[in-house]
Amino acid sequence: MALSTAFTKLFGVRHPIALAPMGGAAGGALAAAVSRGGGLGLLGGAYGDRDWLARELPIVAGSGQPWGVGFLSWAIDVGAVDQALEHSPGAVMLSFGDPSPFTERVRAAGAALIIQVTDLEEARQAVDLGADVIVAQGTESGGHGARLGRSTLPFVPVVVDLVAPVPVLAAGGIADGRGVAAALALGAAGALIGTRFQATAESLVDPSVAQTIVEGHGQDTERNRVLDIARGARWPSKYTARTLGHPYLDQWRGREAELAANPVEARLAYQADVARGDIPALPVWAGEAVDLVTDLPPAADLVTALAAQADDALARAGRD
Repeated sequence: MALSTAFTKLFGVRHPIALAPMGGAAGGALAAAVSRGGGLGLLGGAYGDRDWLARELPIVAGSGQPWGVGFLSWAIDVGAVDQALEHSPGAVMLSFGDPSPFTERVRAAGAALIIQVTDLEEARQAVDLGADVIVAQGTESGGHGARLGRSTLPFVPVVVDLVAPVPVLAAGGIADGRGVAAALALGAAGALIGTRFQATAESLVDPSVAQTIVEGHGQDTERNRVLDIARGARWPSKYTARTLGHPYLDQWRGREAELAANPVEARLAYQADVARGDIPALPVWAGEAVDLVTDLPPAADLVTALAAQADDALARAGRD
């Protein structure tokens, strides 16, 4: 059983599945496990913390399988990218913000350039910058995404048509093999999956967070800037975050401008509430497909299971 696509051929992987490079979750062990399972493990380089990278990069680089690393374009400097490139990743993924300061370094190092996009303007820029793979992220995704984005189902085929022949990965609201099959049916070459991989044996999230995801429901997720403002996160206002419920969402929903008017006061109040144990220290990032997350398997086994389910779904669709 194998679903061969432009993505699997480019990276020499068995399955059209990539790990979303989630900061705080996608460490070296998780990325390596996804790669061993036949997908493409992408390390969550996020803000480019040098000590974190120094610890996690050797773990995934030692897997002996294709792997990559992802960064937040708006938050990093070239030093973080250079540090990752020293370990010879097969790919570097850039998300959220202008990737152009980093693209030539990636290409010069011989790594494939993956650029995540949330609208058509970003997709056109990705093509102009020579992206080898483009990730089309819909608003169902957990964590950060476009405040004025589009749902995965209508967004992915538009991006596929716009950027052809560059292969596209679909992202957002995909948590099982049926979602992978749907991505392929939309013309994508694979799927980038986040929330489902947070709830795995190798994920870096706290066990309580993983259990919350297992027990979570899609209707309880919400996209908002409240938690970024309250935590003092520097995320550009263009991007909001989808999380499970949180007391601050209930308190400040619809009052983002008021909260942002006193950012220092908001951050101190948030920190005080965390210190008292009134609220969790971090939001629980989760996408709309969180209902499909029901266990905490080893990530390599999960990749195999997702691929098998996708193959079965496509076979059933063909028979029907």
